Amino acid sequence: MAQNKKMVEAITGRDEDFAKWYTDIVKKAELVDYSNVKGCMVIRPYGFAIWENMRNDMDRRFKETGHENVYMPMFIPESLLQKEKDHVEGFAPECAWVTVGGSEKLTERLCVRPTSETLFCEHYAKVINTYRDLPKLYNQWCSVVRWEKTTRPFLRTSEFLWQEGHTMHETEEEAREETLRMLQVYIDFYKETLAIPAVFGRKTEKERFAGARETYTIEPMMHNGVALQGGTSHYFGDGFAKAFDITYQGRDNKLHYPHQTSWGTSTRMIGALIMVHSDDDGLVLPPKVAPIQLAIIPIAQHKEGVLDKANELYNALKTKFRTKLDDSDQSPGWKFAQYEMKGVPVRLELGPKDIEKNQCVLVRRDTREKLFVSLDNIEQEIADLLVKIHDDMYDRALENMKEKTHVAHTFDEFVDIAANTPGFIKAMWCGDSACEDKLKDVTGGVKSRCIPFEEENLGDTCVCCGRPAKHMVYWGKQY
Repeated sequence: MAQNKKMVEAITGRDEDFAKWYTDIVKKAELVDYSNVKGCMVIRPYGFAIWENMRNDMDRRFKETGHENVYMPMFIPESLLQKEKDHVEGFAPECAWVTVGGSEKLTERLCVRPTSETLFCEHYAKVINTYRDLPKLYNQWCSVVRWEKTTRPFLRTSEFLWQEGHTMHETEEEAREETLRMLQVYIDFYKETLAIPAVFGRKTEKERFAGARETYTIEPMMHNGVALQGGTSHYFGDGFAKAFDITYQGRDNKLHYPHQTSWGTSTRMIGALIMVHSDDDGLVLPPKVAPIQLAIIPIAQHKEGVLDKANELYNALKTKFRTKLDDSDQSPGWKFAQYEMKGVPVRLELGPKDIEKNQCVLVRRDTREKLFVSLDNIEQEIADLLVKIHDDMYDRALENMKEKTHVAHTFDEFVDIAANTPGFIKAMWCGDSACEDKLKDVTGGVKSRCIPFEEENLGDTCVCCGRPAKHMVYWGKQY
């Protein structure tokens, strides 16, 4: 048990230093390692397994809504990137450029993709000819590069993994429906798979994606009250189509420009998992993305029959759950700490006395509650417990978000909450980006998160300037 204690103490307390706590977990749970390439990370097998489970779940959802996977080039010629002025200006500070190929200087610089709107548009101009070619519902899984000045594993790295959907539609109405449909896919995924609640809605004009007419966002709250932009969905209108001369012959035999959307999420979601659910002993993973859902730990495994029964259980359960049998020579205490560190949702303990009673002990990672369960119905007991763990994790995160969401009616109240009470602030806003800038400056970084679809009427005047209010906005600091 001394090893167990030492392992737990190696993590900085969450309430002591949240940033250090986060870094300790991603390292000690073996999710990432640092790379010699500035701002880049090595995603280790356990971390990548979490991403694979996320990716597989989301990919299923995308395909159920009619989307197909494609792959675009990594490099974007500078002339192609320059075709959409607002878009290139928005990404210019983050672009990485290739200027030499082999030993020769390139005649045109190549941008390492920060996002792929321009690449998709170049392709769509070739393959869209009539209304019969629409809609085009494409998604790609890839990495992108954005030259970040300050980096942190999963949250901000110069290269990261993501998915980016890019679709083309006959009409504005269809494209807007797609934009909101894919936002809802993200909302459902966060709740049903990651057990993470969030606020969601429309971004202000100042916070829109470069080149978009509308940007919608999902904004989960981390345990410490800081927001994380969890996924975005954008309606572009026909701006890119006009810039890239993408036209189709309509049902009226006239040429029209299609309407475009894009939407994306990334490995940043792993950072959200850590900061929403985990504790001072390591990861706490929701069952649907945990690489190991069930760890079987034999107790007194040197005694006759223990390993045989453990293997019997393993063989029976491994086809139903992602299961690991740890029959190594490490002590049970070391194993307990190891699988707690890795966030395994359920631990199954089995010793000689349990076998005599035809039972085992199930231990929940999230609450550490111990349950004595008959082996006769063990599969159903574990299945029910995994559902219960997911639901309880969601409810705790929702309660934390509610407790850390505050209302400000005046400028002084807004500034006081921002300085002394972490979390979201709900406040009325006039619609002027100058007020956004002022609130951000005086609070040291509190920004608009979104205008929710269902706005509460908290008053008639803007919390910043006192002029008539147009919207209720969620505000908060972000990662």
